[in-house]
Order: sequence, then structure tokens, then C-alpha cells
Amino acid sequence: MKQRQLAGQTVSAIGLGGMPMSIEGRPEDRSQSVATIHAALDAGITLIDTADAYHWHGDEVGHNESLIADALKSYGGSTEHVLVATKGGHERPGDGSWTQDGSAKHLREAAQASAKRLGVEQIGLYQFHRPDPDVPFEESIGALKDLLDEGLIGLAGVSNTDVDQIRQANDILGGRLASVQNQFSPSFRTSQGELELCAELGIAFLPWSPLGGITNAAGLGDKFAPFAEIAEQRGVSPQVVCLAWELALADVVIPIPGSSRPKTITDSASAADLELTAEEVERLSAAG
Repeated sequence: MKQRQLAGQTVSAIGLGGMPMSIEGRPEDRSQSVATIHAALDAGITLIDTADAYHWHGDEVGHNESLIADALKSYGGSTEHVLVATKGGHERPGDGSWTQDGSAKHLREAAQASAKRLGVEQIGLYQFHRPDPDVPFEESIGALKDLLDEGLIGLAGVSNTDVDQIRQANDILGGRLASVQNQFSPSFRTSQGELELCAELGIAFLPWSPLGGITNAAGLGDKFAPFAEIAEQRGVSPQVVCLAWELALADVVIPIPGSSRPKTITDSASAADLELTAEEVERLSAAG
């Protein structure tokens, strides 16, 4: 597995997004999810992304964090090199909705609870999940700064933020913003500006939903036919081409495809080994 830098730490070029293993539609058999995490580790993945809000029912906050912690404990090899990134500030009451609480009080309590579920004294990377319109952004990021200064979190990141918020967060954190996690895929390129800013500042950019819900070549549609065509020429899946394209956009990009099956995360991990030509990257960038 090729490696990339995340605030001075070396991690795999492809990460694992844990959300599909814990929300609606998750595997009925918990062992399947554990096998998926183990398959990711076997493939060389050393960045696993989760959140306290990745759960289904209202009484199981942190379901995905606990799942990941258990899977790491039961893995046969060393996991000391694995960076687990979690998030706080988003909540799920259990009725299918998503709510927000970016208050300093909530973020502190949420981080403490996440650390306990993960079984660590210090969270590797803690990310503010989504700006709360009812709480000043500087208050939320100030809470992350306090957690960082106190050592409860090793690195601080933000998610679902725009260019101005990224600059503001980095300023409040004294230039220590480690990562930005925004939605980005062949079919969702609204965060192109944020990606470019991260490349400029040397901040890791973690695309969530990097495959854009694509499950097969037909799912790309005529608009994104080049992804399917290049996949056929290269003898790989369209998903691998999607991830390889994102990796080629900037050295700071580290896609975190969600998965709940060993087969799919193993396929995604192989994207780190696919080197697209400049012509292919240009062609794929022009699609859509």
C-alpha cells in the first residue's frame, strides 16, 4: 500500500470509512463488519474513519467506534500504526434524522466518550463533524483547540466546511489543522475549491463518499463513461479508477471509501497501485 502524509503522520493512501457498517442497511451479522475491517488491515489500510453519530438506533451512540475498537483488538497482527479518526458535533436521535450540536460543552463530552469507546487515552484524529448554524464556528473550533492543547486528541480536523471556514479553523488552531473531510467524487465536485486550498496549505483532504454511490460501470451513466472505459482498458473496476483519479488530483488527497464487505474494501485498496497517465487524469477530470 502506498503511503501519504497526514499532518506529519504516515498513513495509507486509501482509508476505510466505517459508516456503512453501523447505520441503516448495515450487515445483520456483526462478524461481517469485523471481517471487513480485518480485510482493510490486511490490504495495508492504516487510516480508519468513524464518528460517534454512526449508529442506527437512538440508544447505541458510538456503535461504529465500538465496532472498530473490537475489530482492532481481535486482529491477528499489529495495529499500532493504525490512525483511527473519529468525529463529533453531529447527532442521531434515532428517528432517522441528523441533528447538530457544535457547542464547546458537547464537543468536550463527545470527545471524552469517543476516547472511552475507542479504548484510548488520546484520539488519533478528532474532527468537527459539521458546522452548527446555532453555534459560532469559532466556539466549536476553539473547543478542538482546547482538546488538542490538553492532549485528549492528537490531531484536529474539520468536516463539511467551506474555504473560508477552513482558513478560519486553521488560524484558530495556530496552523495545526490536520485534515478536511468533505464530500467529493466524480459526480460531486462542489468541494474542488476546498481540495485545492488543502493542497496549497498542505492539509490532508479526505473525500467522503468518494465513489459517489457508484456500484457498477452502468451506475456511472453516459456522463461519466470515461471512468467505465478506462476501467475496462485497465482491467479494474470503475471504483478503482475513481479512487485512482482522486489520488492523482493532489498529494494531500486520501479517499475514505465506506464499505461493509471485505471484497469491496480490498478492491478499493488496490486503487493505490493504479497509476493513471496524465492524459487519463485530464480525460476523467473533464467528465461530468
